Parts: sequence; C-alpha cells; structure tokens
Amino acid sequence: MCPISTQELTLAPFDPIACLVAKAPMDLLTAFGLFAVTAMLVCYALESRSPWWTLAFAASCLLGSAYGFLQGAWPFGLVEAVWALVAARRWWGRAV
Repeated sequence: MCPISTQELTLAPFDPIACLVAKAPMDLLTAFGLFAVTAMLVCYALESRSPWWTLAFAASCLLGSAYGFLQGAWPFGLVEAVWALVAARRWWGRAV
C-alpha cells in the first residue's frame, strides 16, 4: 500500500515498490538531468587520470546548467555554468 493522502492512511504495511509504481514515470527532462549529474560525478571522480576527463567534466557541467535553466531553477543553472568555466580553465592549464 502506498498512501497518497492522509485519508488513505491505513494500518496496512508500507510497500515502497508499490509507491514507485504508483507515481508518474520519469519524464524526459528529469532523465536528462539525471544523466547530466551522473556524468558530472563520473568525470569528476576520473579527473586525475587525464586532462580529457577535466574537459568532459566541463561539458557535463554545461549539460547540468542547461538542465537547471530548462527546469526553471536558474540559480542552479548559473552555478553550473560557472563550474563549467572553472573546469574549462583547469583543463586549459593542464592540457597546455
């Protein structure tokens, strides 16, 4: 059972799988945001291996910025754009 409102609360056991199925499926914008943030995390973790991972981190920050602006969270989009510039500058310093 997945309680949707307080009127539906019962003593039935809570079933988290039923709650996930009962909710709306992930939309395309949310999937894009998940991809962008996952790419940022992976690229950040691998940055020390090659300057190209730093460049990939900058690109994934741009994707995160686009996601922020598209979903209406402009402060998040702005911060991610700044992070993309910082990462691109770090890449330029390491690659040259």
